[in-house]
Amino acid sequence: MNSIRSSRGTVVLLCVVGLLAVAGTASAFSVSAEGVPEETAVGSEVSVTYTIDDPFTGTSNQWTLRGRTELRDVSWTVTVLRAGSQVDQTTYGGQNFSRALDIDNNGDEVRVQLTGTAPEVTNYTYEPPQQYTVAELTRVSGNNEETFQNSTAHHYTKESREARQAIDSAQRAIDNAGGNQEAENLLESAVSSYENDNFENARNLAEDAESAAQQAEQSQQTTKTLLLAGGGLVALLVLLGVGYVLYTKSQGDDYSKL
Repeated sequence: MNSIRSSRGTVVLLCVVGLLAVAGTASAFSVSAEGVPEETAVGSEVSVTYTIDDPFTGTSNQWTLRGRTELRDVSWTVTVLRAGSQVDQTTYGGQNFSRALDIDNNGDEVRVQLTGTAPEVTNYTYEPPQQYTVAELTRVSGNNEETFQNSTAHHYTKESREARQAIDSAQRAIDNAGGNQEAENLLESAVSSYENDNFENARNLAEDAESAAQQAEQSQQTTKTLLLAGGGLVALLVLLGVGYVLYTKSQGDDYSKL
């Protein structure tokens, strides 16, 4: 009898554990992104896709999807799918869109495809690098708003990129030199010129900073070499001196024996 009760208890326990395991692996609202760039040249084409899985799990049965971007010449294509089959598809123009979603007539996946061109830079910053919003997706339910996706990218022109690369190179040279005040002052001026859209001047100043840092490093290496050589010469002279003393002493000993 006790063994039967024990077996039943084990079965019940296993069922509870199984239900908890299923609950733990249940699907949940999630979003994935494809094609989001880290950086783009101004005017280049950008194409990204966001996929929202289980859009009504753990949230309201009715909510509004809003999208915002700083791209130019924009096209949004919002596709609703159920079990992989298309239920609805709508295309929007402009930098903003709004799409109502309802659990009764919408699917289990929402795909947002966005295309546009990278915008011009309105404010250059060296650190952190200037960014723009590729896409911001927000879930709106009543008075509640939740941004669940925010993608940004660095944008640049040919001139600004060359200036940034020159500044980066100068910074590495300064680090290798262990720091140099003249080079650091030039680099600071280069960054200031960069942030004021004066890229040619920024590049020239950065190149001067790199040269100053390299010269400082070479000077340090030369000084170190001279110190090592001087130390070696002193050691040699000491050895010669000791040798001479020993030699003269031995000569004196030999003379005294005579």
